[in-house]
Amino acid sequence: MYKIKTYNKISVKGLDRFDRSKYEVASDINSPDGYILRSHKLHDEALPESVKAVARAGAGTNNVPVAEYSKKGVVVFNAPGANANAVKELVLSGMLLGSRGIIPGMNWAQSLTDMTDAAEMSALMEKQKSNFAGSELTGKTLGIVGLGAIGSLIADTALALGMKVIGYDPALSVEAAWRLPSQVARAENLQSLLARCDYVTLHVPAIEATHHLINEESLKSVKEGAVLLNFAREAIVDAAAVVQSLDAKKLRMYICDFPEPILLGRDDVYAMPHIGASTAEAEENCAIMGADQLMDYLENGNIRNSVNFPAVQMERSGPGARITFCNDNVSGVLGHVLSVLADNSVNVVDMVNKSRGDIAYNIIDVEQAPADDVVAAIKAVEHVITVRVI
Repeated sequence: MYKIKTYNKISVKGLDRFDRSKYEVASDINSPDGYILRSHKLHDEALPESVKAVARAGAGTNNVPVAEYSKKGVVVFNAPGANANAVKELVLSGMLLGSRGIIPGMNWAQSLTDMTDAAEMSALMEKQKSNFAGSELTGKTLGIVGLGAIGSLIADTALALGMKVIGYDPALSVEAAWRLPSQVARAENLQSLLARCDYVTLHVPAIEATHHLINEESLKSVKEGAVLLNFAREAIVDAAAVVQSLDAKKLRMYICDFPEPILLGRDDVYAMPHIGASTAEAEENCAIMGADQLMDYLENGNIRNSVNFPAVQMERSGPGARITFCNDNVSGVLGHVLSVLADNSVNVVDMVNKSRGDIAYNIIDVEQAPADDVVAAIKAVEHVITVRVI
């Protein structure tokens, strides 16, 4: 029986993926094999030795101490793309709010509580509506920084609206490139994109390389009157630099999902309370993806959508057993493990070995389950971190 500890409120549709004949799932559970969580911060919590994997039901994993878990051989999964449509729709809403006088117009209309004559109010509306005039998105240029699952969806939508689209992503994968419409132009660098775009939307992960990617220096290149949208992560933008640019009338508006004290009380800032993925559909999709990945790893050793381990999948090779182990990514470890198996007459049927950064991961199918002393011998191989027999 596998044990799964939940944090936060996880969608029932995700939790229902766990077969209760094989899984015990609860928020209060001893010696869990895995965690599934949303935004709960794990940095200050002791990690039980029983934990083998963590599934984050969302895209970002800044609430998980990934580097620490990697050293302990704990796989960390996320759910890339599961909330992409929800974020895409909110970005579109942000662009529309930033292009028209929607919010100030509605606030003004709601302030007319002393008027009782409908005809008089209608006449006033006709007289004052020019104060809330805006511009259309069609024909404008949108810059997308980060062309993953969300960025590519936004590119599709913007093109359908008649916008021009420029993309910038120094870490663009081949898979992501195939998803992109051919009409998306490529910027050579961030400064080039900022200088050419009427709207700029950010969709990169919050990592050391992207910390304050938008800062005082980069904003010197921004096109005058541009609207900046940040529905990615707070740390990507230096809020003080944005306020400085707004005060200088370089940026026209900043629309984000991350309110900060310095941004409040300004008419040129629309700050939402981190609702980018807050739809019932997105929460369900993220929970389902997280649960499925966690189960496949615990039951089969397969890894999909991990942020710290390589992607490794292998079909089962008959009725035998499966050995999985991770190790420091140095030469000779796999050879030593295979020697242990050969010395103990454990026949290997199939295997796969992949590495990512400092971590290597291996799946080995064998004809029969190895004895405990064989497993102990594998664990004793230098640089082996964890071993499982499934």
